[in-house]
Amino acid sequence: MSHTLLAPSVLAADFANLQRDIEMINNSDADWFHLDVMDGLFVPNISYGMPVIKSIAKHAKKPLDVHLMIVDPDRYIKDFADLGANILSVHYEACNHLHRTLQAIKNEGMQAGVAINPHTNVILLEDVINDIDLVCLMSVNPGFGGQSFIEHTYKKVEQLKKIIKANGAQTKIEVDGGVTDKNARQLVDAGADVLVAGSYVFGASNPPKIITDLKNILK
Repeated sequence: MSHTLLAPSVLAADFANLQRDIEMINNSDADWFHLDVMDGLFVPNISYGMPVIKSIAKHAKKPLDVHLMIVDPDRYIKDFADLGANILSVHYEACNHLHRTLQAIKNEGMQAGVAINPHTNVILLEDVINDIDLVCLMSVNPGFGGQSFIEHTYKKVEQLKKIIKANGAQTKIEVDGGVTDKNARQLVDAGADVLVAGSYVFGASNPPKIITDLKNILK
C-alpha cells in the first residue's frame, strides 16, 4: 500500500453548501483538508479567511493543511494555530526570514510547511530542509483554481526528493495544482507524498468516487 496522501482543496467546494462538502471529505477516502488563504496582494485573488476556517474546523474530522498565499504571514501564525491548523505552509517568496518563521510555526504546535511558486528553484530550500515538515510545490501559478498542470513539476519533485535524501530529512513533498488521474501516478513515482486536488474532485458529478479512484491510483 502507498502512503501517499490526498488532500482535497476546499477552495473548489460549493460555498453555499460548505458543511455538506466538509462532511463529504470526512466520509471519503481523503486524508487531509487543504485550505488556501489568499489576500489579494501576494496573489491577485481573495479566498476565505479566519471565520470560514473556524467553521470548517468545527466540522472537519481530518487534519487541516493550511496554505497561506499572503504577504507577511508571520502576523497570523498564532491565529491559525488557535483556529486548529495542523500544518501551516508559508510561501518562500513571502518570507524575509524563513528560518525564523518556520520556528515560530513549530513553537505554536503546528507542522511547518514552505510553498514555492513554479519559477522558484528547489535548491533554495536546501539550507532549511531539515526544519521543513512539508514542501508544497505549486504546479500551477498560485491564486486561481482550475489551471493546467505545469509539466516541469515532475523534474522539481525529483530534484527536491534528492535534496531531502541527501540531508537525511523527513520532509514530505506536496504537489498543488492541476492534479488529476492523468498525472497522479507519475507524481508519486517522482517522489510526491501528498497530492492536492481541487477542481478535479469538486467539479465531478461524484466527488467521493473520484477521491477513491485517485487513492486507488496511488496504491
